[in-house]
Amino acid sequence: MEPATTTSLGRAPPQLVGGWEAGLLMFLALLYFGGVIVNPAFFGSTEALHALLRDTSRVGIIAVGMTFVIVNRDLDLSVGSTYGLIAVVFARLFAPSFLDFGVIQSAILCVLLGTAIGLINGVLVTVLKVPAFIATLTILFIGRGFVLALTHGQAIYYSDKAKDRPLFFHLGETNILGFNNQIAIFFLIAMVGAYALAKTRWGYETFATGGNEQAAAYAGIRTRWVRIRAYLLSSLCATLAALLSAAQDKGVTPLYGVSWELTVIASVVIGGASILGGRGRVIGSCLGAAVVVLIDKVLREGWPITRIVVIDGENVSVGAKFTLPAGAVLVFLGLLLVIAVLIEPLLIRRQVAARLWAWLRGRPPPPAYEMGGVAIEGVQTKGAMAADMALSATGLGKFLARRDALAIILTVVLWLTGLVLRPDYWWNLPNTFAILLNYTELALITVGLTYVIAAGDIDLSVGAVLALAGSTAAYFLKVLGADPLTAVTMGLFAGMIAGAVNAMVVVGFKLPAFIATLGMFYIARGLAAWFVAGQQLTGWPEGYNLLGRKVNDVLLHFGLALPPGIIRTMAEVVSIQTIWMFFIAVIAGIVLAYTPFGLKVCAAGGNVRAAAYAGVNTNRVRFIALMLSALCATMAGIINVAYFRSFNPVAGQFRELDAIASVIIGGGSIFGGYGTMIGSLAGAAVITLVRALLQLNVQGFSMPQHWINVFIGVILIVAVLIDIWVRQANFFERLRTRLRRGAPTGDNSHG
Repeated sequence: MEPATTTSLGRAPPQLVGGWEAGLLMFLALLYFGGVIVNPAFFGSTEALHALLRDTSRVGIIAVGMTFVIVNRDLDLSVGSTYGLIAVVFARLFAPSFLDFGVIQSAILCVLLGTAIGLINGVLVTVLKVPAFIATLTILFIGRGFVLALTHGQAIYYSDKAKDRPLFFHLGETNILGFNNQIAIFFLIAMVGAYALAKTRWGYETFATGGNEQAAAYAGIRTRWVRIRAYLLSSLCATLAALLSAAQDKGVTPLYGVSWELTVIASVVIGGASILGGRGRVIGSCLGAAVVVLIDKVLREGWPITRIVVIDGENVSVGAKFTLPAGAVLVFLGLLLVIAVLIEPLLIRRQVAARLWAWLRGRPPPPAYEMGGVAIEGVQTKGAMAADMALSATGLGKFLARRDALAIILTVVLWLTGLVLRPDYWWNLPNTFAILLNYTELALITVGLTYVIAAGDIDLSVGAVLALAGSTAAYFLKVLGADPLTAVTMGLFAGMIAGAVNAMVVVGFKLPAFIATLGMFYIARGLAAWFVAGQQLTGWPEGYNLLGRKVNDVLLHFGLALPPGIIRTMAEVVSIQTIWMFFIAVIAGIVLAYTPFGLKVCAAGGNVRAAAYAGVNTNRVRFIALMLSALCATMAGIINVAYFRSFNPVAGQFRELDAIASVIIGGGSIFGGYGTMIGSLAGAAVITLVRALLQLNVQGFSMPQHWINVFIGVILIVAVLIDIWVRQANFFERLRTRLRRGAPTGDNSHG
């Protein structure tokens, strides 16, 4: 009888450190050597290495917490605004020109605030089931609004008072050993985080939850608490980094933490973590942070060059430094995020390095990683209960059962509210159409985004694509002196290229839409600032500006004068862009509601697998939806430049938040499968009217713009919760049924 044989599965993957980290160390050394070559005056000094480690410390500390979140198969886009908000709150509490608290009280309150932010993120994602990217993106915008509102756009310093508290503020300074204390704290946090993730029950639960949450729950793991705990760690790490920054800088500016979420996520993914969850190491994330910070430093520091200056007819060589223009670093960081995420499917899961090493040694290749990770995948279709109610209802109930009824009712209520508060302003026809002009841009973006959300995807780049298209058109008009038609064509080309990249990365490389479009959010925004060198451009032919003018202005430009009357009155207040928006909306609405393509969009968003089985080319549907979203944002950007007769690099800021809220308020499902053009347009009207009402001067008071952005963020969260719990889970009907079952019937007998 032959002895029984066993098949070895090989060694378990290392949990603390492995070959990927060794590769990162070599890449860091090569990258630093490259920095020494291009800029020896900076990178050739020990001060540069010390500055790199110091700046890596804060990013690395946040990356430690983010590693737990990403391994859990979640995402935290709020860490940058959390970092900035904590630093601002500490400054407001501690600075003698504000509350003048003690350093201990200020730090404790900041820790409590960081804990609260982590709990809010965790509860939104786990208990209230808001998608992680929506919940944390909204917290990002809300936090950024608080930062700008609390600082009023100004820096806050407290260096004089800090001199009397050397114990705390020494944390941000160099110690007697010659290195910054932040570096020591970073190494301590990294070691604790690495051990906790690799060697403790916390780590085991995190890997299990991220690898297969349903199986982990069957194994008795409290997966909801595991995910909340990760968000707490992420927020507290951002809080610690902010306090270290406060100790170092002894002040704060409104730009603290801007785009840091991009830097941190890229660091963790470069460090070997999977955006699909279930894999990651803290040491790798920390080395990834060093890579990202070093790339950022190389790009920002530039390299020395020699310029020839003519003085009194003689050529004089002058030493100078070449630095990249405004926005360029943001472009590279956005590209870095997308490339880092592509490492996962193209290199890590295919084990390219291990297979190459096995081939060189003449050994069989290692088995590929399992591409799955979900034991049982349920259907994606949402909102069936709401659809059944709409079909069975009659009369007024049929309207009220519609998913877009809430947006329509809110539009009417908000309009009447404005009429009551300021009838002198609200009832004035030019003012009415001024509000309509503000509505037009948002509505045009919302038209395209409706298709994307109905198809089950998301596009976080619409505001940045708007800016990119406007920047391109303005650059051709002002810098190159192009004619209006050429400027419009190039603006359309730039915006559609961005949309094509989004669609190819999402559909072709199978990346999550929120990651791909988040990368494009930064790339397009950076390119928009790069093209105009971060400056506002203005002054181009009136022929281009006609795209944003009133109908009567256009007619007069071509020598046509309307006779006095109602037609002329309307022509004097209705804009060309408004007419164009309604034209696009009508066509898009008909296609979505009454054509086979519209049905395919909703089918792909409702259940992509079932739609594919039914013969729907879901990849093509999603590709076209993303392209349409980019086209609408591009048209809005081109019109924006014509309407304002100038271009500002901040154009389109917060428009992605407004547009997503518009679609959800209008009845669209954040999970896909549903959307109407009437509902989305009504949702855009709600957002526009809310902004108009909050900015309305009532008895001398009007709300500052930064607080309005906070309010809109809250509206988005409420809209998503209504979609999840009222429209889809039918929460109130279930509660009514439960109460009815629990009520006494009066038939009980006792004896």
